[in-house]
Amino acid sequence: MAALTSLGIGSGIDLNTMLTQLVALERKPLQQMQAEASKLQTKVSGFGQIQSLVSRLQDAANKLKGSGVWTQSVAKSANEAVVTAVGGSSAAAGSYSVSVTALAAAQTITSGAAYPDASALVGSGTLTIEIGSWSAGQAAFTAKPGATAVQLVVTAADTVQSLRDKVNALGAGISASVVNDASGARLALRSSATGAANGFRVTSGDAALAALTFDPPGGGAGMLLGQAGSNAVATVNGIGVTSASNELTDVVDGLTLRLRGNSATAVDVDVSPDRDGITTAVKNLASAYSDLATYIHEQTKYDPTSKVGGPLQGDSAVGTVLSRLRGVLNATSGASATFSRLSDMGLELQRDGTLSVDGTRLDKALSNLDAMKKAFTNTDALVAANEGFARRFSALTGELLAVDGSLTTRTEGLRKLITQNSEKQTRLEERVGRFQERLTQQFTAMDSNLARLNALNSYVTQQLAALTGGSNN
Repeated sequence: MAALTSLGIGSGIDLNTMLTQLVALERKPLQQMQAEASKLQTKVSGFGQIQSLVSRLQDAANKLKGSGVWTQSVAKSANEAVVTAVGGSSAAAGSYSVSVTALAAAQTITSGAAYPDASALVGSGTLTIEIGSWSAGQAAFTAKPGATAVQLVVTAADTVQSLRDKVNALGAGISASVVNDASGARLALRSSATGAANGFRVTSGDAALAALTFDPPGGGAGMLLGQAGSNAVATVNGIGVTSASNELTDVVDGLTLRLRGNSATAVDVDVSPDRDGITTAVKNLASAYSDLATYIHEQTKYDPTSKVGGPLQGDSAVGTVLSRLRGVLNATSGASATFSRLSDMGLELQRDGTLSVDGTRLDKALSNLDAMKKAFTNTDALVAANEGFARRFSALTGELLAVDGSLTTRTEGLRKLITQNSEKQTRLEERVGRFQERLTQQFTAMDSNLARLNALNSYVTQQLAALTGGSNN
């Protein structure tokens, strides 16, 4: 008998369908495993989002726990056309009177005679550039301590434009540009920094480059002075100050004054604590807490209509997180005698579990900044009840996110269950494969046997028919 190529050919029975149905029945537990794996993965994603929201709450708490937001100041100028101000973390609150007599300037010189255009040749030789200060009327030049004279080689092929590029690439403390006017092109040189000590002179021993020199005492003045280098001159609270730049950073601790224009009339600069920054930090804390509480509620709620619970409903680790966070909100603190509760500063727990900010109450609390700062930042290693609220939130979120914290361990536990589930699926697939192979062999053998029996039955039937026909004759 020829080998069977498909189940059921020999027997006439639909063995393929039977095999498919039996294998499907054997594989049925796999569907339950896959559904369970999907649920576990959803939980892992849920815990990942909770960890992200807890981390955001930790960042908000750390902002209020540190000293930066509480010591930061803002400065406001009464006339920003004369002076602007930037407060720092150490600027003392108060008012400063600033008047500006002169702004700092950078030395500028330009070609005395114009060139036809920027492509005109300038001659050849060597220019020497020195940084330093000039006396009144440029009668004498004093090199800047620590500065080194720089030499620039000018070739016969150099033009006004190429010389400009060479000066800019030199890094000698000056910059160059080409200025075109009605007479032609002129080379302009300018100090890279303002201030009397950052002036410069240009000398050369080559007559071909005399038009590019600036050294009045030495007799070389081919270039003309447009602006002498000078210092800023101002008074702060009646005290005269000078500066090589128009930015005063060391006159008042923590305060930067940027001089913009001259003014004979003093301009008031007021420095005060950055209450807007503190308000933003408090609101960010409330927002971070609310987003976390809202997400946990969505993940754990039960819908009576669909009779379906959230992915994390009944998970004790989630319930513990929310319970401990609420514990910080509801507990009193001895950090500040004025503000023993967060609600005293406008942070109020709502019925839906979120945290709102009462602007009026917060503004009132900001008027007593020292007490409010203590309420958030105070630390007491001996008496936990005296810890500030921001420190409590920071400590709790840090504990939750730690390697051995409840969120981390719960997530790792879920990942292990997913791994175990995957291993079970693999083993089941292997078992089903062996079952299918064994069943195929059995069905093949049965099909072959039935084929032989059918053939024998047909043969016997033919023989009996032949015998019956012979006896009738």
